[in-house]
Amino acid sequence: MKHFSLPKDGGLIEAGLPKDILHGYDKIYTEIYEDSFVASSAVAEEVITAINSFDAAAAGRLFKLGLTTGSTPTQLYSILVDAYKAGRVSFRGVEIFTIDEYYPSTSDQMQSRNYRLHSALIDRIDILKENVHIPDGSVPQDKLFDYCAAFDKSAKGMDLLVIGIGENGQVGFNEAGSTAGSRTRAVILPYSSRKRQSHNFNGDLKSTPSSAITMGIHAMMSSSRVILMAWGEKKSEAVKNIVEGTMDTQCPASFFQEHPNASLYVDETAGELLTRVVAPWKIGACEWTRKFRRKAVVWLCNEVDKPILKLTQNDYLQNSLGELLDLYGPFDKINIEVFNDLQHTITGWPGGKPDADDSTRPVASTPFPKKVLIFSPHPDDDVISMGGTFIRLVDQGHDVHVAYETSGNVAVHDDVVLQQIDAAAELGYGDNFTDIKHLIEEKVPGEPEPRELLSLKAAIRRSEAKAAVRSFGLNAKKNAHFLNLPFYESGGVTKFPRTQADVDIIKALIREIRPDQIYMAGDLADPHGTHRVCTEAALEAIEQLGEEGESWLEQSHIWLYRGAWMEWELGRVDMAVPLSPDEVVEKRHAIYRHLSQKDIVPFPGDDPREFWQRAEERNANTARQYDALGMAEYQAMEVFVKLK
Repeated sequence: MKHFSLPKDGGLIEAGLPKDILHGYDKIYTEIYEDSFVASSAVAEEVITAINSFDAAAAGRLFKLGLTTGSTPTQLYSILVDAYKAGRVSFRGVEIFTIDEYYPSTSDQMQSRNYRLHSALIDRIDILKENVHIPDGSVPQDKLFDYCAAFDKSAKGMDLLVIGIGENGQVGFNEAGSTAGSRTRAVILPYSSRKRQSHNFNGDLKSTPSSAITMGIHAMMSSSRVILMAWGEKKSEAVKNIVEGTMDTQCPASFFQEHPNASLYVDETAGELLTRVVAPWKIGACEWTRKFRRKAVVWLCNEVDKPILKLTQNDYLQNSLGELLDLYGPFDKINIEVFNDLQHTITGWPGGKPDADDSTRPVASTPFPKKVLIFSPHPDDDVISMGGTFIRLVDQGHDVHVAYETSGNVAVHDDVVLQQIDAAAELGYGDNFTDIKHLIEEKVPGEPEPRELLSLKAAIRRSEAKAAVRSFGLNAKKNAHFLNLPFYESGGVTKFPRTQADVDIIKALIREIRPDQIYMAGDLADPHGTHRVCTEAALEAIEQLGEEGESWLEQSHIWLYRGAWMEWELGRVDMAVPLSPDEVVEKRHAIYRHLSQKDIVPFPGDDPREFWQRAEERNANTARQYDALGMAEYQAMEVFVKLK
């Protein structure tokens, strides 16, 4: 299966650049890879090489490997299993130490670290079970202190430690406030951590453990070699702090700045805030494409707090942009070109304006009207991420279809189901309240939900999605398509692998509609999350259709939107659709139709705002950025990147 990474357009010329210059801003040596799969493959190769080159006879002991659990190493473990099956590595001479476990917990609990590591790696390789050391969540409380001290002593001196970092820079359950001298110990999990971990317990915070055992940073620092990993844009702030910030107890992974042999492996989205990405002209020579010149000028405007047309030659020279002046100057010429370039991204006609000169517009005027297909990973991403544009396309007469790729069933709270069943009973459609309540009470935390309950939750989300698009005039019966991709239907947070079956469903819909425009999610916040899987499946479907002779696809254009948490940087934007105050309200009302996602949505993350608030603040902020650069002032804007 193919892996999607964001399109590149210009940037730092790394060929021939000395490593010490490329990594000049790194306090921890950091490698940025195209995507998490490529990065995981690189980590796997280092693990394999380290194991194979270890001389156990000379050392008089086994190779000591420290590992993490969670979503970050999922691909790594799969690659290591494949390498073992191919005969490239054996784990017979390895002992494994893992860094944390819920407390209390038992090894047979599906959500325990022990169970997850065994199912992902241990049970699939040839390691001897007596050489696997996972913190024991069943140790009696009166023996816990001595147990942790013994575990800490045995774990010290690992040959290689491979760990993922959390969104706030935590390692294991070493949360903010942990010190460099911390030992293996029991810790109380703060609310924010329990909220993050609750996804392993079907979103039930009450069932999520309030404490855990974690290896301390002191033991981790004793490792001969440390590899840190981070995937996805949700970890970009933490990566920035770890790599270029100061050591701080609020970001425990930053202590690895003092380790003599530590490296951080990140994908492009996790590394997007690093200096070599944000301002690569500070590092070395660059490829100055049109978009990359815009990126530099927008960055400069933010640095000196000026609109584009007020930038001076001195502003460029004092902020490391002399090369841009030399190649494309003088400065006022660059200002005007970038101003016009950015202004031409703005359009009130996302489907193209009929009978208009489209030479400087982001979308061609023909054909008109267009057939438009919007892919929505969950049943509300369409209106949250691009609701204003969606409404515009419908109002301007295009044949708009929306494809809800997954059922979104696991994101419906049990209380919402009971409320809907109660309403049906009150309306005289049968009283199943007691049966459904019993079904809910019989659920086992961490295990898949009953299919009957999932079907009810899926029906609720379908009805909400249809109500949302009906609110602005779309024919929900004809133009709303519910694909129910199989990969999602695991009944829990951890999904099935994406397969050709998912791709075939998407291919059939594209063939049926033959769209001129395709919109899909471009936010890759979670490398194992639904948005990424859906986008990769859709892109693979399009590629396969092209290979199968669907030549009309060459005239279809793909537009990428982002979700409710982050927005495209203006240097990437190809189309910006302004929204009036009334359109903002209309979009809000469409989001309101998704009642099951208001207030008590099971997996909202650390952001306390509702989805409509996140979307409005994000769209308003984008409009403010355009305004600050000297463009017209709008209430809000939705922005898109065109995938070539």
